[in-house]
Amino acid sequence: MNIKDIAAAYRQSTEEFEKLVSSIPADQLDNKHPEGWSSRQVIHHLADSEAQSYARLRRLIAEPAGTIIQGYDENAWATSAVLGYSTLPIDFSVKVFSAVRASSLVMLERLTEADLTKTGVHSESGEFSIEKWCRYYTAHPTDHIGQIEKALRGEN
Repeated sequence: MNIKDIAAAYRQSTEEFEKLVSSIPADQLDNKHPEGWSSRQVIHHLADSEAQSYARLRRLIAEPAGTIIQGYDENAWATSAVLGYSTLPIDFSVKVFSAVRASSLVMLERLTEADLTKTGVHSESGEFSIEKWCRYYTAHPTDHIGQIEKALRGEN
């Protein structure tokens, strides 16, 4: 995989998610998808996930090999009343998602092929390279698109 292809795929998955989110009727945000989260919860999750990915990419780029990439408990975040995944409006989370993705895309476009092999250690899954980061975070919004589409169709 080369940097141009990685950046193009990352940009495309961002645009697909943003397009879908902008089309969700407000009265359907709380419809649940089969895995149990509503569109609202998925959107808040994506914002938080992207904020984590933003820091992870920068650590992988700037810090020495072996830097620790901290995991987090997604379900604990999703069920925290204070974080408000089930109740808060999505506006800020959509802006966070878009801003962080745009900033990370700039970093991806600046990488060299050799940078893809830089690694850290993920606290839950072990060795974590920039290339692995690219694969995971390019696919992540697309994976959630399917869940939101099922919720909007009322599929269980």
